[in-house]
Amino acid sequence: QVQLVESGGGSVQAGGSLRLSCAASRSISSFNVMGWYRQAPGKQRELVGTITNGGSTNYADSVKGRVTISRENAKNTVYLQMNSLKPEDTAVYYCNAKDFRYGYWGQGTQVTVSS
Repeated sequence: QVQLVESGGGSVQAGGSLRLSCAASRSISSFNVMGWYRQAPGKQRELVGTITNGGSTNYADSVKGRVTISRENAKNTVYLQMNSLKPEDTAVYYCNAKDFRYGYWGQGTQVTVSS
């Protein structure tokens, strides 16, 4: 059973930064792609961005230019660096990992941005 554990969430003022971490219970090289999603109250879960096993990244238009996803294979960890945060970035952020058979989710970490 794969476990993904997010950390790094918290409360920050608009314009601030946060770095979220997602630690996996097995080698992240075993996943084809890993990503970050978010879900705000009353809204559907939406993609923030992804990173492939080869290191290619893709970001949602709403966050492009403000976030960076990176990976540290030696620590089996993927990061989400978020800058210039806005109140509309407030959500629970989830880590996701996909291999050839399954998709896996973390438990989520809350990010709250105040104006």
